[in-house]
Amino acid sequence: MGIRKKTNKNPPVLSHEFIIQNHADIVSCVAMVFLLGLMFEVTSKVAVLFITVQYNVTISANEESVVNHFHYGLKDVATVFFYMLVAIIIHAIIQEYVLDKINRKMHFSKTKHSKFNESGQLSAFYLFSFGWGTSILMSENFLSNPVSLWDGYPHTLMPFQMKLYFISQMGYWLHTLPEIYFQKTKKEDIPRQLVYIALYLVHIAGAYILNLNRLALVLLVLHYFTELLFHVSRLVYFSNDKRQTGFTVWAVLFVLGRLLTLSLSVLTVGFGLSNADQQGLNLANGNFNVLSVRIAVLATICVTQAFMMWKFINFQLRRWREQAQPLKPKKPQAPKTKSKKDKANGVNGVSSNGADSPRAKKEKSS
Repeated sequence: MGIRKKTNKNPPVLSHEFIIQNHADIVSCVAMVFLLGLMFEVTSKVAVLFITVQYNVTISANEESVVNHFHYGLKDVATVFFYMLVAIIIHAIIQEYVLDKINRKMHFSKTKHSKFNESGQLSAFYLFSFGWGTSILMSENFLSNPVSLWDGYPHTLMPFQMKLYFISQMGYWLHTLPEIYFQKTKKEDIPRQLVYIALYLVHIAGAYILNLNRLALVLLVLHYFTELLFHVSRLVYFSNDKRQTGFTVWAVLFVLGRLLTLSLSVLTVGFGLSNADQQGLNLANGNFNVLSVRIAVLATICVTQAFMMWKFINFQLRRWREQAQPLKPKKPQAPKTKSKKDKANGVNGVSSNGADSPRAKKEKSS
């Protein structure tokens, strides 16, 4: 599966440069090993753990219909690992066949090049996740019946689409860790990326383990919509820096998204679960509905939302300073009389003695 173009340079096998250039092909071979394992009876039981969704529970709705639901367990770690490999392959395909071609046409600078790649990858992921998550919300009627977010907790059983959604989410955000190495991320950008990767993994995995998957799904769809708008606006801005309307719309929706996130979290965790029928800690039944856990969940969400608002305010202040900087009126300067020597050394009618012009080269002594 040739994903990256061949170059004239042939780095030593298993060197850093060799792995970076061919990491998509290497990962594809690893994923193919698991797929080939399904063909043999000896290895099929192990390969199934990585490829298919585990912990199936069959529920008979009536005499004619049977519904399959799933719960979580340790075997999900293997499934997340496989979908992390899939995410690395898809990342390389988007980079090679879409983003690199656009970069070659647009001739971006190094700074814009890295930001364009980041927004391009995240736009594709957010669009896919937002559409998939919305379809699950519509099919499960979570939006039309908000009480279902906490009613009947613990929600240990999930439909197939919801469980696969969370497995894919954790696989995607785990794949961004090796991508820091594969994409040769700058050292000054690594801490920022590690922070938001950790935030995503902690919130998604935490909600998955605590059986707060319904609330997490609603909040993820809401968050992904605002993030999608931001990165699409940034892509449009790179193509034409005069088009900044998207940032204004995103700014309004971002603040509304934070308010909705806090409101839904307090309503579900603070009021809904505190009045639920099943109270107390029961690991066997997946019940984490105790005061300490509820406080920890709300504190984590509130701190994260406050951190995001702080970053948002800093971003907006930086944008306003950048927009106001060229609008500062320049001080009028008194016209200077040019001597014959100045006119001879001037470039395009600008004197070489001016403060903004390049220095005149010293004449070589004959």
